[in-house]
Amino acid sequence: MDLTPLTAISPIDGRYHAKTAPLQDIFSEAALIRHRIIVEIAWLKTLAEESSLTEIPKFSKDAHKFINELIDNFNVDSANNVKEIESKTNHDVKSVEYYLKEQFQAHSELAQISHFIHFGCTSEDINNIAYALMIKNAKENILLPTLDLIISNLRDMAHKQADVSMLSRTHGQPATPTTLGKEIANFVYRLDKYQKQLKSISVEGKINGAVGNFNAHMTAYPTVDWESCSSKLIKNLGLTENLYTTQIEPHDNIADIFYIISHINTILTDCSRDIWTYISLGYFTQKVNSDEVGSSTMPHKVNPIDFENAEGNLGIANAMLIHMSLKLPISRMQRDLTDSTVLRNVGGAFSYSLIAYKSIIKGLEKLSVDKAKIAKDLENNYEVLSEAIQTIMKKNGEFDAYEQLKKLTRGKKLDKDTLHKFVSELKIPDQEKEKLNTLTPKSYTGLAIKLAKKI
Repeated sequence: MDLTPLTAISPIDGRYHAKTAPLQDIFSEAALIRHRIIVEIAWLKTLAEESSLTEIPKFSKDAHKFINELIDNFNVDSANNVKEIESKTNHDVKSVEYYLKEQFQAHSELAQISHFIHFGCTSEDINNIAYALMIKNAKENILLPTLDLIISNLRDMAHKQADVSMLSRTHGQPATPTTLGKEIANFVYRLDKYQKQLKSISVEGKINGAVGNFNAHMTAYPTVDWESCSSKLIKNLGLTENLYTTQIEPHDNIADIFYIISHINTILTDCSRDIWTYISLGYFTQKVNSDEVGSSTMPHKVNPIDFENAEGNLGIANAMLIHMSLKLPISRMQRDLTDSTVLRNVGGAFSYSLIAYKSIIKGLEKLSVDKAKIAKDLENNYEVLSEAIQTIMKKNGEFDAYEQLKKLTRGKKLDKDTLHKFVSELKIPDQEKEKLNTLTPKSYTGLAIKLAKKI
């Protein structure tokens, strides 16, 4: 059976293939092979630029053009050639080395130095940089721009709905009013904080040999500044160097990245659940697509499926991200292979995150605010003003203010007249009574409007 979106086992490449397509060029097996080739060639270029290595002359313009085209023209057929070599070697990185040696035979200048491909390297030198480049690319060009769009949409909503007074619900019960915009602003603030962390964190890499000490390098060329060569390669690829490693780069840095993404996903789960609840309360309505079906048996339904989809996929993404952030920094002694099999699933974690982000964006675009429904809920819950009344009572010397309001309101639905009667009998200044009598659930929002507008 041919592999298509309909025959794929994973929904990443099946049902959701259109949403995850941008990640195929970053995290697929072919993409991993291509990134390994990028690293091998970058290292060979670095060696050629080191004047002390007289056995590797500087590349001519034609040689540069040839090796750059090996990267630029790399395609699925090229990847299949590498996989065919791997079927014999049973080693993924060594097969890339052999592939490049074969390609170099077509260029006389490069053929003469093809034995310097992978010079001094262990497989992890190539793999850690390849994965670092993949993660950096996905973070900067896929996840962050999509998060930008979510945050921008939420910020716009916070501003537009800043003055829409809304009943709060603590423990699911009617509570001190807020505004819809302020509740959305809370998520904007949280997401913005961790997105900035995600933007600022660099991705580390190493190329220092079998156990991280440049042993083979120093044996062959003891006068070469190998630290400088390593640093030059890493920086040229846009990464940050880590000199202190075993055979593997310890992955602390990418573990931080995965943890930050998982925390962003947790905030988005919280946001999705709140919006889902506001939809169930009727505070939000959803734009109807006449061609869509909400239920196979109940024609009236317009379900909040985008936020449900997001919550489910965020959960799967976080299960993977949290496992990776906890597992990857751990390796027995100088090397074991447990990190290798885990790293192959990085694309899955990014994909499930991306699926969720796009669902949230789609869901937000379908929302409309039912201001009448929100206002009606406020009007039906005058008892939420008990907090304000007892606070003014305390200000004016009533030692049992809380107890009086508890007796009047706990577990009861009160209307405006009942509260006003209670206020009229209080032993507080008339101007304080007037302040309380003009207060409504709609107006009792503190600084919510200001805070929402300035986010």
